[in-house]
Amino acid sequence: MALRRVFGSTTLGRFLLAKDPFIASRSPALNNSAVRGMSTEPADPSPKLFVSGLSKRTTDEGLREAFSKFGRVLEARVVTDKMNGVSKGFAFVRYATQEEADKGKEGMDGKFLDGWVIFADYARPRPPRTYDNPEGGNTTNATFAEGGKFY
Repeated sequence: MALRRVFGSTTLGRFLLAKDPFIASRSPALNNSAVRGMSTEPADPSPKLFVSGLSKRTTDEGLREAFSKFGRVLEARVVTDKMNGVSKGFAFVRYATQEEADKGKEGMDGKFLDGWVIFADYARPRPPRTYDNPEGGNTTNATFAEGGKFY
């Protein structure tokens, strides 16, 4: 069961297939910009890392322990659902220095943590929020009814 979960996961498949540039460039499922609407350009180096592919069982303490092998971890936070507290499968790890973050990224990217292959990359800054809809809500869905109001 554990082997099936690891080797049958889309995360591992994406990791293995992304090594072939021909496949990675033509598959929208492997292209982060198609999935997340983000740029495919590499993020600028920073002491904060974005970690994806986490197991639902991974805790803040387990994440801190795994990444502390490469330097002093100031913060390790697994992002959880606000309603039920279950992990969303990604986290952020902040190191004291850029050099330690570089070691952590290289040391943990593509490694196993709690039985899952994880990916570590530099965190991107959060895009600024726009509040251009005076009625509130998301402006991209404002065409549901006349005037953008939801009834």
